[in-house]
Amino acid sequence: MTNRNQRLIRGRGTALALILFLFSGVFAVAPEARSKKAPKNPVSEEERFAMIQRAQVWNPVTVSEMDVRLGPQGKGAFEPNARVECDYVEGELDGANPKFDCRLSDGSVVKVKYGTGEVFGEVLSTRLLWALGFGADHMYPAAVTCRGCTADPWKHRQPVAETHLFDPAAIERKASGHAIEVKKLKGWAWPELKMLDHSRGGAPIEQRDALTLLAVFIQHSDSKPEQQRLVCLSRDYVDEEGNRTGECAKPFMLLNDVGQTFGKANYLNRDVLSSVNFDGWSKTRVWEDEKSCVGHMSMSRTGTLDRPRISEAGRAFLAGLLTQMTDRQIHDLFEVARVELRSRKPGSKEAPASVDEWVAAFKEKRDEIANRRCGA
Repeated sequence: MTNRNQRLIRGRGTALALILFLFSGVFAVAPEARSKKAPKNPVSEEERFAMIQRAQVWNPVTVSEMDVRLGPQGKGAFEPNARVECDYVEGELDGANPKFDCRLSDGSVVKVKYGTGEVFGEVLSTRLLWALGFGADHMYPAAVTCRGCTADPWKHRQPVAETHLFDPAAIERKASGHAIEVKKLKGWAWPELKMLDHSRGGAPIEQRDALTLLAVFIQHSDSKPEQQRLVCLSRDYVDEEGNRTGECAKPFMLLNDVGQTFGKANYLNRDVLSSVNFDGWSKTRVWEDEKSCVGHMSMSRTGTLDRPRISEAGRAFLAGLLTQMTDRQIHDLFEVARVELRSRKPGSKEAPASVDEWVAAFKEKRDEIANRRCGA
């Protein structure tokens, strides 16, 4: 991002500042953020800017009462490690990691991830975000039997007269909300959190900085804009045919893809480094140094989150949430994600770290946040 655009953003400015930022800053290093499919209800850049100003990032929850093992419940939820059967659906999928669409017996189509550390990372990060009140899609660990799949449907995408089991796998259910997108761009970049204006109804700084610090905590390496999503939670934002009816009363900013987490953020987003790498995650400190409140987060090639400075309000807010988590919840988090199926140092022959080792590393990082003070 240029110094000129940084000045524009710090001064809040107008929608023009946002447009300049989007097209000449973040997206210059994250071309993947350009949507391959035209959104059904595109908004103008000015409308998007106004909605970001009023957006929320957190919903109040009683952290200690959240069932981390079961995760988000309701229609479409799956039991932990459910055995699921489905029929392959051929289609175009974005991204670089293995996944496929599959139709369930009720007719709904779900995305299934398999074959990389994201299978574990998505469950870990989405469950943690959800338990603390932040927004993310719902991921369920499962064993998926796919009729019509090849042994590697990401590489060979034609339906076949075969059946294959994918275990471990993770099934995705989209979080509530209608996507808010402009014609050529989707998602949001981390510097855009500075655009939220509490005087206009947007989330206060403590919640924005808490979310940013949580992204550092989990080492959200692939932080390009399309890995986050701006949605409208208003039920009347679209009609029965899916057409936009007016202005969104409840804009919300959530995380869309958090598979490259619980490892060590790196420039190339290498799965063996950034996805559920106990060796890397346990050795990566939360803070860049002993004195500053700058998060230890190096920006990846596609990323938009780079060494963020955290306010005391944001640090205290996240510390307050994390310290409400019980030992049982933290243990359930790593157990349900099946971390014991992943080498402690992916790419090597080292044995997996135990759930208890992951829990200990989590608590150590939590203490780093709880014991720091970030000044005025």
